[in-house]
Amino acid sequence: MNDYLDKILRGQPINYEAFLKKLPDSFRRRHRELFAAEKVKTNRWLVTILDESAFAELQDVAQTPVSRVDAAKKGNSHRHGTEVSFLLVYHQGLASSRPDVVVIGTESVDMGFHQARSVLVVENERNFYQYSQMLDFASETLGGRLELAECDVVLGGGNRITRAAILDWLKGYEEVFCAFDYDAGGLQMFSTMAASLGDKATFVQPRDWQLWLARFCKVPDTTERFTSAVSLAEGLGFVALAEAFRSTGKFMEQEMILDE
Repeated sequence: MNDYLDKILRGQPINYEAFLKKLPDSFRRRHRELFAAEKVKTNRWLVTILDESAFAELQDVAQTPVSRVDAAKKGNSHRHGTEVSFLLVYHQGLASSRPDVVVIGTESVDMGFHQARSVLVVENERNFYQYSQMLDFASETLGGRLELAECDVVLGGGNRITRAAILDWLKGYEEVFCAFDYDAGGLQMFSTMAASLGDKATFVQPRDWQLWLARFCKVPDTTERFTSAVSLAEGLGFVALAEAFRSTGKFMEQEMILDE
């Protein structure tokens, strides 16, 4: 079950019929309310999450061990979500180039600074380290100046940033700018965040993709992955990005923003 859920979050196609058979009865009966499925090839569907709260509930059900330690004793600690998450953050109050740490538990948050008005979530570590350049990029694409004085910068690598407790913490910001890879994974992450954060969430992308097409260098691992990215982009209303995918047949990794 967890393998299916992970692939859905990553925007990868799954055997939807087999997935439905594994769902608990209470979820199977209302699967049309929870998911939308688009067939991309034989026995493979791209699945869109329609109800984020129900999906989070399903994740909890799938993680049957009572704790991470309990799951490790059963042979796989990853079968249980972590009770605590750590986020690296650049903010105005830092005395050096070393980022701060926020500790987010299921019922508590330990942080040594006050949240700014806005936050820029950066997917990749190198780009996060070059936070000044990423703030400049975001400022250019958004049409308004972002400064560290009023915009924190958070490292959101992998699917860590889509954990329920972290999304709840992000709700403390007025605006959440998402700078992710321009591929299926990045778009699925944003889709999940937007479902939770609503209009607070903004996907950071160039206004004119024609100027960036030469930086689409990453060949998709599979045709399904490419199809997923195009479908997600169109579903989110990012028509120009979908056309960029089609015209290049490739993805653009976030590091290319730094290649100037």
